[in-house]
Amino acid sequence: MTDTDTLAPKDPQEPSAAPEPTPEDESSQVQPPWWLRHYTFFGTAIGLVFIWLSMTPSLLPRGPLFQGAVSGAAGAIGYAIGVFGVWLVRYMRSKETSPRAPTWAWLALLVVGVIGQVLAIIWFHVWQDDVRDFMGVPRLGFWDHPLTAVLALVFLFAFVEIGQLVGRLVRYLVRQLDRFAPPRVSAVVVVGLLLALSIALLNGVVVRVAMDVLNKSFASVNDELDADNPAPTSDLRSGGPGSLVTWDSLGHQGRVFVGGGPTVDELTNFNNAPAIEPIRVYAGKNSAEDLKATAALAAQELLRTGGLNRDVVAVATTTGTGWINAAEASSLEFMYNGNTAIVSMQYSYLPSWLSFLVDKENARQAAQALFEAVDALVRVMPEADRPKLVVFGESLGSFGGETPFLSLNNLLARTDGALFSGPTFNNTIWTHLTQNRDAGSPEWLPIFDEGQNVRFAAEPKNLDRPDAPWGTPRVVYMQHASDPIAWWNPDLLFAKPDWLKEPRGYDVSPEMEWIPVVTFLQVSADMAVAIDVPDGHGHVYIRDVANAWAAIMQPPGWTPEKTERLRPLLLRGYSS
Repeated sequence: MTDTDTLAPKDPQEPSAAPEPTPEDESSQVQPPWWLRHYTFFGTAIGLVFIWLSMTPSLLPRGPLFQGAVSGAAGAIGYAIGVFGVWLVRYMRSKETSPRAPTWAWLALLVVGVIGQVLAIIWFHVWQDDVRDFMGVPRLGFWDHPLTAVLALVFLFAFVEIGQLVGRLVRYLVRQLDRFAPPRVSAVVVVGLLLALSIALLNGVVVRVAMDVLNKSFASVNDELDADNPAPTSDLRSGGPGSLVTWDSLGHQGRVFVGGGPTVDELTNFNNAPAIEPIRVYAGKNSAEDLKATAALAAQELLRTGGLNRDVVAVATTTGTGWINAAEASSLEFMYNGNTAIVSMQYSYLPSWLSFLVDKENARQAAQALFEAVDALVRVMPEADRPKLVVFGESLGSFGGETPFLSLNNLLARTDGALFSGPTFNNTIWTHLTQNRDAGSPEWLPIFDEGQNVRFAAEPKNLDRPDAPWGTPRVVYMQHASDPIAWWNPDLLFAKPDWLKEPRGYDVSPEMEWIPVVTFLQVSADMAVAIDVPDGHGHVYIRDVANAWAAIMQPPGWTPEKTERLRPLLLRGYSS
């Protein structure tokens, strides 16, 4: 964008009253260098500053291409802010034009820009090494760093050019309307109409078309059958003999869940005692006509398989596609030697991040309907015969998993325990507990009510904090200091969060600082690579869930030694 690519109807560096030049006039004038005609000094300067700031440490490591795109986007936002600032000052001074920056100023900016970009990429190299060392991932190669600097500038100018095209469209429409209305009125009308049209399209036609396309695309993936994962032959699994749902209707992730988990032989060998086959019940989005019917069908499947006669019934809330953290499911089955029943359902075809943006209500309704349907079956049983009823979920699954309860007291009253990993800023109970944490405990790892019933853990050792009695039922929130899903919040735009005011978490660079707008963009970008890091960092929760479930459930005969034996099994063979 140039200065004219904002709400201003006229070029700030050319008199608005001047007539359109003729070809003869243009040929007789000495044209300024192309960059003076094409870009603005102040916008370019602010854009460069934003690029440098975007290379400061964030939560997760990035490669050259991804960092280049992030820095380019940050630079384009900075350029737009600079352009808008110039226009705003000119508008308040009632000036039609702004003086052009002299050539020497541009040359000085070029020198400062080159030096600044070199220094920024050197510091980026140091900071990236630190972040990668925290995560235990390989460092970038030597040439990756200058490549990042070049890509950042390429993306910057690409985004600016797109902005200039929008600006040209605005100016063209303003010129047409100038024939019938005063210039300022024309600008307001054009910009207002374009904004209204854009919002209408995005909320209406574009969203509907895009969602139809996405749903069809992901639905086709959901329906694909895997020859290596055939329908079960056991009547204790959905889609098997006597099942109320068909194998095809479970969806891809449902079939993965039902067909997975430890076998009876594996459980027997691990526990040195005869095991029974775990029950896994699932209803796909295509299994019934709506969410309530799907939840009721899953509950009836639980009843059909005899799940209510098991020691533990676990209600799992999925992510968007119907995915369940297999480590969380398998841990329970190992700990109870198969004497468990896990029930879940699918409510969307969309990936978790997309479902979180457009499908949160479905996650909420599905979790509510499923828990209520299962709870109703449990409550009619004699109290002495009831199984332990627990809930679990990861990410969007944790958001949905909290929905039936709304408060910690309700969760404790209606369940025998809960495990939520990678919570989101929209989680109602998690947000309340974090905001009302005990004084002196950090936001990234809070303590609530002296740990009486709920504990937060980034590592297994955190389950022992505080050193105070831990009652029952027990609730555990697994959350890594470097998990952008947990710490992303729109408030990051203009407010420094407590987790950056307080001492950093164990895998977050002490050099990371809050920068208005930039930090929001950085953490937003981190969400795209949140699972591309080793277990124990970012949004990857595998081995440590064994420790969490052991602390929550305290299974009979279970020992810390068994937990240590289970952890590598989850990482190698029971995590999807």
